[in-house]
Amino acid sequence: MTNGDCPFAISYEGEIVIVEGADCSEGFESGTDRTIAAAIQFDNFHAGELLLKMPEWCAEAERESYQRLLSFTAFSIQELIDNERARRSIAEEALSKYRELALLHRSVPTINTSLRLRDVVGALINECRRENYPGELGMIFLSEPGSNHFRLAVQFGLPFGSNPQALADSALFYQVANSEKGEIVNDLETEERWQDELPGLGSMALIPIVSPNRTEGMLILASENKGLFEAAHRKSLATLASVAGISVSNAFNFEGIQTLMNAILQALAEAIDSRDPFTAGHSERVAHLAVAFAYAMSRDSAFQDVLFSDQDLREIYYAGILHDVGKIGIKEDVLTKKTRLPKRRMDVLKARFQLLGQTSDFNWTEAFDVIRQVNRTMSPEKELLERVRDLGKLNWSIGDENSPLLYEDELDVLLLEYGNLTPDERNEIQRHPAESERILQHIPLQEGYANLLTIIRQHHERMDGSGYPDKLEGDAILLQSRIMAIVDIYDAVTQERHYKPASTRSEAMKILTLESEAGKLDNSLVSFFMENLERIEMLSERVKSTRVTHLSEIGNIATL
Repeated sequence: MTNGDCPFAISYEGEIVIVEGADCSEGFESGTDRTIAAAIQFDNFHAGELLLKMPEWCAEAERESYQRLLSFTAFSIQELIDNERARRSIAEEALSKYRELALLHRSVPTINTSLRLRDVVGALINECRRENYPGELGMIFLSEPGSNHFRLAVQFGLPFGSNPQALADSALFYQVANSEKGEIVNDLETEERWQDELPGLGSMALIPIVSPNRTEGMLILASENKGLFEAAHRKSLATLASVAGISVSNAFNFEGIQTLMNAILQALAEAIDSRDPFTAGHSERVAHLAVAFAYAMSRDSAFQDVLFSDQDLREIYYAGILHDVGKIGIKEDVLTKKTRLPKRRMDVLKARFQLLGQTSDFNWTEAFDVIRQVNRTMSPEKELLERVRDLGKLNWSIGDENSPLLYEDELDVLLLEYGNLTPDERNEIQRHPAESERILQHIPLQEGYANLLTIIRQHHERMDGSGYPDKLEGDAILLQSRIMAIVDIYDAVTQERHYKPASTRSEAMKILTLESEAGKLDNSLVSFFMENLERIEMLSERVKSTRVTHLSEIGNIATL
């Protein structure tokens, strides 16, 4: 096949576009006696052929050999085309994700700065205008809690005298809201669900504002012109709406706090605890124990200078209920982490160890058992950690490519001397007291709760300054916060968690004693707590039985 004996060509949608080995494209018609062809698919819509003109002296018996050669060449070309399409697809997807993340990065601080509905929807509509989306009209409708009725919250561009409520009552609006999926209609004249409820419109983008529980509202951009909106606009608007969904939901809740304060705070605490079945009820138990502890203290002669009024006890109760609210922003896999590496990662490690065992003199089962022990142990023995370090020096290979048996991020978490959280994960957990304060500072608390946010922020501070988030020491920590720290530890230790079984009361008391002797907890409070533990737990049960939904009645606890 040299010296022009076998010229070939490539056709695109029936047109010859490349010729090699011949001066022109004549004679390359597919289906002739001397021309053989193999199909090529350029993309989902465009196809072509690889054509080979056999030499005149070629016998019919050799045709099959030429056909196999042509098929192999076409296959190779098709592979190159497919690889290039895949590369471009990945690049486009990466660019799309980058743009989406950039939009999230900018819009989240803007939209999530307030718990007031007016501020949230105003920030969302302004973000839409900032992005220069198509459409000279914009509207946000909000769903009234407890009903299917939507009302206009904010708009731009609507002509005077327009009736936007008619839009919210349209079949198109109703169906999109129920489906919770955004739609683009680029020709409203041909849309069966649209009966010209808002005259003069040619195209519209309808994006539901959805929270985890329901459709909170609808974002609408519209124009008198047709064909303006694209799929990319819908995706971008959906990203903004998803950011706003939680904020709108929070704002709806915020507006109800004035009249439903106790019920909402209780529901919020239960929602946080319910994210993790192992911590369910933790906030309530801490609240009950803290109130009982404070009540017992203020009526003991050893603490004559301490007197907690009814209002003070209610403040401690609410601080206990809300002390972990900031955990709402912690990722689920961090909050419920029970091993150092998740099962998916351990399965990958196991496959690596098996491969190394198959290709070398390596006892992979014994080695992987070491990894498994360390992975599920809170405080591994030094010998096990040293064994992990040694395993981290090994490599496994496929062909000429060598890779570490244990990657750096895997070693970082496996070599932790205590616990299963990496430094970054621990920092994320330790943000929750300050995050709780940030969330709750927007709530219009009644007078008399001046210390509530401070108690919540300080409940992980320690007397020696080793706590967080502010590393306060000694008397800089409120007495109520010191009480909260003790009962928080006590309940956490005596309850089962993902990473440990429940400890007995005596084991919990030993832990509190060690923390006190180390200077981390208030020694006098720990001593009083342990000496009066049975009474405090009895009082805690009585607090639980007298807890009611009306704030004013919680003061009855002072009669215990």
